[in-house]
Amino acid sequence: MKHTVRLKGVIVGHSELENIEPGTGRAWGSFRPGLGYDLVQPVFALFAEAAPRNGGSRDNAKLERYYAARDALDLSLEDATGRPIRTTTIHIADYDGPSKDSPELDVLIADESYWRRRLES
Repeated sequence: MKHTVRLKGVIVGHSELENIEPGTGRAWGSFRPGLGYDLVQPVFALFAEAAPRNGGSRDNAKLERYYAARDALDLSLEDATGRPIRTTTIHIADYDGPSKDSPELDVLIADESYWRRRLES
């Protein structure tokens, strides 16, 4: 099922959220950036700098800046029908930028009706 991430109505990108952990409320999958991704990409690049994938040392000051910037974006998630999905966290793991390997969308979904619908289909 296609999911859309939006920034104040602008499409940031899409994901099938093909992996789920209903018990923890987590879903994740490949992320296909949309035209609005350039508006948010610097925030997620900050995370990649602060928490290197190769296991390098984490920069806690940058991580704090990332969390504040990510939360200020107020991103939203909706399902294929355009129905809003209540989330607590939307994160895009983008270590190579939008032109390289596909980024990954990782969300914490606090919407019980979403999980009921998802598990029934």
